[in-house]
Amino acid sequence: MPPIKILVALADPTRCRLIEILHEGPQPVHVLAAAFKISRPAISRHLRVLKQAGLISEKKLGRENRYALHAHRLAPVQRWLAEVLPAAKTAAVAESAVVVAAPEPVVVPAPEPIAAAPVKLARVKPAAKAKPEAPVAKPAASPRPSEPAAVSQMGFDF
Repeated sequence: MPPIKILVALADPTRCRLIEILHEGPQPVHVLAAAFKISRPAISRHLRVLKQAGLISEKKLGRENRYALHAHRLAPVQRWLAEVLPAAKTAAVAESAVVVAAPEPVVVPAPEPIAAAPVKLARVKPAAKAKPEAPVAKPAASPRPSEPAAVSQMGFDF
């Protein structure tokens, strides 16, 4: 059975980085917070998750809270991975045992250029000037603003 509580605690990159920092030795919270661009309360929430998973502990020394890593508590994750990965490796090896030869590339020759026949241009006579159209009379403006037209979307009128 996978150690879900520990894996959930390690599922966040910030918490993983906290584990890496604490691997060097116990650290006060202000040193841990200085390594990130997030607020101290956010760091405290991440530390609480790691503490609830049993990966770290908190010890008060005067006004300082020092956090220490308990690396031996990662052993359930290592055991679970050792059980799961050999089976995955075996399956991967079995799948890769069947080798399919890649087809040879098909080379398509470039098309030959087509010689174009000379084109003879004809002269075009200018068209006669068109007569200007008579102005269209605009409808008289109504005293009230007209109602907006219905909007049709996908066949439904709204």
